[in-house]
Parts: sequence; C-alpha cells; structure tokens
Amino acid sequence: MACGAIFSSLRRRRSPSLEAFLAPVDLSDVALVQTLVSVTSEIVSSFSDKLFYFQRRNSRSLVRKVEVFLVLLECLTDTASALPWTAVICLKELYLLLYRSKILLDYCAQSSKLWLLLQNHPISGHFHDLNQEISTLLDVFPIEDVELGEDVREQIELLQRQARRARLFIDKGDDELRMQFFRFLHEFEKGRTPDSDDLYLFFVERLGIRDAKSCRHEIEFLEEQIVNHEGDVEPTVPVLNGFVAFTRYCRFLLFGFEEDEVELGIGSQKKPRKGLITQEIAETFITIPKDFCCPISLDLMRDPVIISTGQTYDRTSISRWLEEGHCTCPKTGQLLPNTRLVPNRALRNLMLQWCAAYGVPYDPPECTEASAESFAGISPSKAALAANRATAGLLIQRLADDGSTCAQTIAAREIRLLAKTGRENRAFIAEAGAIPHLRKLLSSPNSVAQENSVTAMLNLSIYDKNKSRIMDEEGCLGSIVDVLRFGHTTEARENAAATLFSLSAVHDYKKRIADEEGGIEALAGLLLHGTQRGKKDAVTALFNLSTHAENCARMIESGAVRALVSALEIEGVAEEAAGALALIVRQPIGATAVGKEEMAVAGLIGMMRCGTPRGKENAVAALLELCRSGGAAATERVVRAPALAGLLQTLLFTGTKRARRKAASLARVFQRCENASAMHFGGLGVGYAFAGNSAANRDTSFVGDVSVQMSISVPVL
Repeated sequence: MACGAIFSSLRRRRSPSLEAFLAPVDLSDVALVQTLVSVTSEIVSSFSDKLFYFQRRNSRSLVRKVEVFLVLLECLTDTASALPWTAVICLKELYLLLYRSKILLDYCAQSSKLWLLLQNHPISGHFHDLNQEISTLLDVFPIEDVELGEDVREQIELLQRQARRARLFIDKGDDELRMQFFRFLHEFEKGRTPDSDDLYLFFVERLGIRDAKSCRHEIEFLEEQIVNHEGDVEPTVPVLNGFVAFTRYCRFLLFGFEEDEVELGIGSQKKPRKGLITQEIAETFITIPKDFCCPISLDLMRDPVIISTGQTYDRTSISRWLEEGHCTCPKTGQLLPNTRLVPNRALRNLMLQWCAAYGVPYDPPECTEASAESFAGISPSKAALAANRATAGLLIQRLADDGSTCAQTIAAREIRLLAKTGRENRAFIAEAGAIPHLRKLLSSPNSVAQENSVTAMLNLSIYDKNKSRIMDEEGCLGSIVDVLRFGHTTEARENAAATLFSLSAVHDYKKRIADEEGGIEALAGLLLHGTQRGKKDAVTALFNLSTHAENCARMIESGAVRALVSALEIEGVAEEAAGALALIVRQPIGATAVGKEEMAVAGLIGMMRCGTPRGKENAVAALLELCRSGGAAATERVVRAPALAGLLQTLLFTGTKRARRKAASLARVFQRCENASAMHFGGLGVGYAFAGNSAANRDTSFVGDVSVQMSISVPVL
C-alpha cells in the first residue's frame, strides 16, 4: 500500500524519488506513444468506475482529464513517427505526470478512511499541483504542429481552459469529519470519554466502518504511518498515537469481540498489492539501482541502516562485520567513533516504491517489531494514555467473563499488543487486574489463547513493578513453567523462556525460578533443540539464573551445564553460554561438573579463537575460573590445551580490557605450571608437547626431549 512518503516526491520543488527510475529511456516516438496509451488506458479502466469515499470530486476530475489525454494519444498513434521534437519532450513529461496521477488515485482508493481524513488538506493540494502541471503541459504542447481531428482539438483546448481556471478544492463535508475526529481526541485529552452514540454515528454512519475487521484495518494503516513517519508530515507521531488508541477503543466499544476477526492467527496476513504500473512497462527497467545494494553483500538491502561515517549498509551485513571485531567502515576504511546503527527510512521508502513498481519481491523487517521500536521511543500523549486505559478496561472485563474462548483470545491478543508499547500501558493494565485472568489462559487448550496470554505476560513483565505482581500471583510462575515445558506452540514455549529471563532480572526471584519443577530442564532442552530465537531465549534465562550462587547444584543436576557446553558450538548463543559457564565454575562443584565435560575446554578454546570480542572475554574468564576452582586436574587440562599460549598472546594485545586482564591472569597460571614442570624434570626446560591429535598425544604431558618451549610475556595491567 502506498505510503505517505510518496507524496514528498509528487511536488516538483521537492527532491524527486521514483520518477528518476521510471523516466522512459531509449524509446522510439512510436513506442513512446504506445506506452503512454497503455498507461493511460490502465488508469481509465482502473478508476473511471471507482467509488472514492473521500476526494471524490478531485479524483473524478483527474480521471476525466486522463480520459481526454487518452483520446489525444489514440489520435497520435497513426502519426507518431512524424511528431516534432517539442511534442516528444511534452509526451515524456506526460509519462511522468500520468504515473504520478496513478499513484495519487491508487493512494486515495486504497488508503484507510481515517488517514485520508487526516491528510485531507495535503492530498487536495497534490491534486491541485497535478492540475497546474497539466495546465503548464498543455500550454507548451505544440497542438498546431501535430495532426489532430477537429473534435480532438476542441477537447484539448477545452481541457486547457478548464485547467487554467481550476482552483484548490477542499471538500467541506470531508473537512468537517476531519475536525470531528480531532474533537473526539480532544475529549480524551481533557479526561472525558465521548458519547458512544456520537462515536457510532461517526464511525458507522458517516465513515462506513461497520465491523471489527474494517476497524482493525484502519488501526493497522495508522500504525504503518507511524513507522514510516517523516518529520515534516502532519499530524505528528504523538497525535497519530492518540488516534490509534482512540480507534482501538472504538473498535471494542462499538463492535465487541467478533469471532470472524481472529482466524486465530497472531498476525494479519497482508494481501499482495497490484503493481503501480503494468508488468510490460516494468520489464524495461530490470537493473537494481546501485544505491539499493549493500556494499558488503552486493544484494538488495532488506533493512538499510546508516553508520557513523554516513555510509549505508544492510543491517545484517554490517552487524556481522562489527561482531567480528572490526572497528572501521568497510567502504571508506575510516575508524568508527561509535557502532550506532540508524535506520535509513528515506532509502527504505524509495526501495519499497521501486520494488512495488517493478514487481521485485521485497521482504522488509517485520512491521510489528519496527512499530514497537518506534512506539517505545515516543512519549505518549494524554489522549493516547486515556484511550488506552479505557480500552484496557474493556479488554480485562472481557477476560473476566466466562464467555466464548474466542472473545477471550482476542482480548488477550489486544492486551499483548497494548503492553508492547510503553511502560504506562504496562502499568495500568496490571493495575486493572489483568494478570490473574491471563494466568488462567496459560492453561487453555486453545493454542492461540495460550500463546497470546504468555506473550502478554512477557510484555507486562518488562515493567519492574509488574515482576512482583506476577511472582506474587498464586500459581502464575508454575503456569509459565508449564507453558515452557508443554506449550502448544513453539512461540509459546519461547516466550515462556523469555518471561523467565525477564523475571530473573530480580535477584530474589532467581532461586524460586530455578526451584520450580522442570523449569531448568526445559530451558536446557530448548537451548539444545529449539529454534534460533528459542535458543537465545533459553541461554539468556540460564545465564541470569547462573548468577545466583545457590542455583549451581540445580544447574548441574538438571543437565543445564551439559547443554551450555554443547551450546559453545552454536552460533548466536555461544557467547552467553560461555558467560554462564564462567559463573558456574566459580564454585568447586560447578568447576568439577564442567571439568568432567569432555568438550568444555575445547569449546572454550575454540571461542577464544573464533568468537566475538565479548565471547572471547567470557571464554578466557571461564577457563581462568576453572583453573582457580577446579583443582590441579582441571588446571592441567586447561594449560595442556593446544594453541592456548598463542591465543593468550593475541588476546593480551587485541582483546577487550576485561579480556586482557583475564588473559594476563591465565597466562600467569600457565607460566607457574610450566615452571613447576621444568623444576620437576631437573630444570631442563621441558615444556608441553602440543603436536599431534591422537588420544595418546593428548594424554601425555611430556614427550622425552621433544618439546615446544612456551614463553608468554605478561603485561602489567
């Protein structure tokens, strides 16, 4: 669906965006006229019988003008090979004008009604701008130099006179509705709830929004505008947030909890849009603009971001580059003063338009995540807070009723979404009593109800005061663990793990969570066998739980230590796994358990070699703690590890500050062991033999007089 950012390119005094990519190139005069006939015919066939809910007069007027151009172009078809050069230039300009007319008409036909109301003045201005450009084009078109029938010439001259006389037209009825929309929002801002009869008249009778599905479409469209908002577009984001909250309240007040709204899926499936131009035309432009390709991967960017040097990269590629320890710009080689990634929304909007025009598949980041990120950084208005509070009351009332499961599922889903967008929402949802009702749904046989309720619980737990409410609710922690163990869907189990991670941020709750039957076992299983996101949720929860000293024995007996050792080989979670092991081995029983794992030392050494800077730091810390707490046997296993000396040497000069400090301490342990071995063998300077991969070589500390002397200089930190 076209977005508001398109219109910034419609005014010629602003920087053009999509036109630059769509201007006709290397077309003969005949081909140019045929292309124009094709585009014009498509506009006429698509919009001549279209019923526009708003901008009716402006839209019909523009379509009638396009119909006259179609008559002109059909007349020129037979004489296209003899057109004067001035006419050809005008026709190329007409191509751009027609294309922009199609965008505007398509926008008015498919945008949400509420958004068209809010944009009533700017959209009317865009119609007027197009009319002025039509007038200018007709003024310079060499009508006397082309062969036209008398009737066609008269139609063109009439259109020229009408375009000259045209003035900006703003529909008074539409504008009155727009003002009423703002008045409703003002009522909420003053702490008053608008009368339900007035709301019914406005939404159902005046706007034709007659069911929950239509209302939800309006909400989703407004949220999309917030995500793609540009700074100079009115209304501002806080005001838009207020309208979203107000519309959501009206959705439940007026239409209740209709069952046909939820096909009991979590996100709405967006239908594919028809392209903005015909496929035949799009096929003439198949080269992806260089600015749309990531300089690292050379592929079309999915989520363009700007780094501190001003260069744009795809988020995935540049994030991987930074995680590998690079601190320079890949394109310019400049040192990066910081690693902040700023979304390049302007470029992303251009890419969306370009891909839609050419039928190129484009998979942007999930809108729900993007919108949540956008909402989180915005201070909600008083009207938005008041409307959200009123909506929460309706939702919790529905949860409390022992009515249809479908209605409760919808209510849980909406609470989940509402709790995703700000601490104030999370606070008053919990204060209104949502948590006990959500707890009951955690054991629901309906998979979607369970998934929505546990995710709502996760979102509520982000607010610190709600953590105590959840933990104090009788049976709530056990229900969350049961979802983790036996949840109906993968997402429900993953979100249960994430909820435990959130709750375990409070130190006093870590022991309670660890003692809950089956909890740590389920986290260990998710770490080994879950999706990538599930593994991440599980390892972060285990990391938090491992920070409590009394949980060490429980981590060992539940198999969590073995799972963490195995996770050292799993990309994306190895860093946290090493951090958790570093905490566990601080205690002798933890060090003993880790030391018994055959792959523990090898996995940590591997992370020192190939991990991220933070991962290397965690790995060397774990090895050091293993030596300190694990006794002579564990120390011997560590210092005999192949390539340890070289890795320590590298880390001493390239690691983080903490990594260098830990590496220096481990190097001293290594030297003490080496010196002790040399004294034991009469000061012959016999070191450790690391050559060879056989079991015999690994189990033999010393190999006669064949040795590799290792000396590490330890800097003073």
